[in-house]
This record gives sequence, C-alpha cells and structure tokens, in this order.
Amino acid sequence: MPGKEPMFERVVLIGIGLIGSSFAHVILREGLAREIVISTRSAETLKRAEELNLGDRYEADAAKAVEDADLVILSVPVGACGAVARQIGPHLKKGAILTDAGSTKDSVVRDVAPHVPEGVHFIPGHPIAGTEQSGPDAGFASLFEGRWAILTPLPGADPAAVEKLTQFWTACGSMVDIMNPEHHDRVLAIVSHLPHIIAYNIVGTADDLEAVSKSEVIKYSASGFRDFTRLAASDPTMWRDVCLSNRDAILEMLGRFSEDLAALQRSIRWGDGDALFEFFTRTRAIRRLIIEAGQEVDAPDFGRHPEVAKPGE
Repeated sequence: MPGKEPMFERVVLIGIGLIGSSFAHVILREGLAREIVISTRSAETLKRAEELNLGDRYEADAAKAVEDADLVILSVPVGACGAVARQIGPHLKKGAILTDAGSTKDSVVRDVAPHVPEGVHFIPGHPIAGTEQSGPDAGFASLFEGRWAILTPLPGADPAAVEKLTQFWTACGSMVDIMNPEHHDRVLAIVSHLPHIIAYNIVGTADDLEAVSKSEVIKYSASGFRDFTRLAASDPTMWRDVCLSNRDAILEMLGRFSEDLAALQRSIRWGDGDALFEFFTRTRAIRRLIIEAGQEVDAPDFGRHPEVAKPGE
C-alpha cells in the first residue's frame, strides 16, 4: 500500500524453504519491511531464492546477514537452531527481535537462549501452517492466513517486543496464542507430531506388504491411503529433528495411542458393534469442530481435487 510505513526496517530470513519463502512473500505483499535479507547455507537454494526475487539481499554467511537487523526469523530444522544461534548471536544488534518457526519449543529454547546477547529479544514461535512441499519454490503469501501462530515468550520477556511480534503475525494473517514451551510441545505432540508419525508408519507398512502389490496401493489410494501419503511426504530432516527434539511428549502420546488402539482392536475381535459405533460417532464430531473453527473446509473429498487444487490444500 503506497505510503504505508513498514513495521521493520530490516527483516532477515534464515532458511528459505516453505516457511521462509512464505514469510518473504507475505512481508513483500503487506509491506512489512523496508528490506528483506535472505540467508541459507546452500548456494543452490540461495541462488534459487534470488531467481524468485524473494528478497533484497542474499547472504550465505548468516552472521553477516543479521547485522543491523530488526527482526530475525529462524526457519531452519529445529536441530540446526542452536548452531545458527551460536553463529549469529554476537552480531545481533541490541533491541532486535529473534524468533523461529520450529515445531518444538523446549529444545529451541534450550539450544538458542544461551547464545542470545543481552538486549536482544528472543521470542520463540511456531506457525501452525504448512504443506508437504519444501524449498524456496513452495512458499506462498497466504500460507499463514486464518492459521494460528503460537508464541512462547520466556520469563521476563519484554512486553513491547512480544506485542510487536504479535502484530507482525497478525499482519501476516494469523491468529496469535501464547503459551509456555512445555505446554506447546505436549499440545503439538498430539495434534501434529503423532499424526505425522502414524502416517509415516502406515505408508511404510503398505510399502512393506507382500500380499498387496505396490501398483494396487497406488491405484486404489483414493480410499483413504492417499491422505496419509500427504503427511508422509513431509520433509524428512524436519521430522527427524522433531522426533528427537520432542521425544518425551511424543513417546507419551504414542503410549496413549497404543493403549487406545489395543482397545479398538479388542472391540473388533469381540464383534462389539456398539462400542465401535460409539467410538466412531465421538471421533466424527471432532471433524465438525475443526470445520467450525475455520481450520478445514466442508467440501467433498476433503476439499481437494487435482484440477482445482490450491497451494497448501
């Protein structure tokens, strides 16, 4: 919008995959920064980001990239956050906001906080948004619209900095919630991490079956298997790091899931139709609540058709 003052003079995006490139698109669209600096270790990825015109400046050296930055966003796998923080910490200016987009928060706090100099506002964050795509070509400006962004400020965080980051996320189209890192990791273990792990496992089981050919698995995938493959197509590096970083919460949820699965198995073995019907009815209601919350569309085939597919659906 002409004449609109940007929220930040210089925003630095470290990591330019799906999340980082989507930040670039929405920051540019909304005029949220006067300058966007992009940094990634991969020369090929950095070159592609430049070809896509995602930023104003491109730096392979993250330490150089963050000099005089007002907002720095780490959009790298959670396992890499500590090393990046160690590299950029001494070069962050006083008053800068440092945040991230990682799927786990306890580990990010543990790995990043020791490298954040006094006067820099470290406010961990996590957008509950994504697709199975990755790389700088995957991003799009509307990725965060209507989605939740969770902030997990540390004790003693500057309220003004938290408010400014909240406004940034709101400008990106997100709704913002605040919770502590440990609670975030328990919530995400059930709503995100466990579903992805189950999807990877189901797809792996199908791939290992000898009684059913792989061509049949692919041919008849619209019967339900297809939607598991979407989750199981997510970035392997990211999900390896998530499992290692949020191990305790994930193992707890896997234990609960295993117990519930055993109960379901017994109902099927004993032919307990009433128990099965009650269970399926109760779980079906969750889908309706998700639709009512605006986190899914009430359309046939989960709202996805190849000829009209939209990014992220």
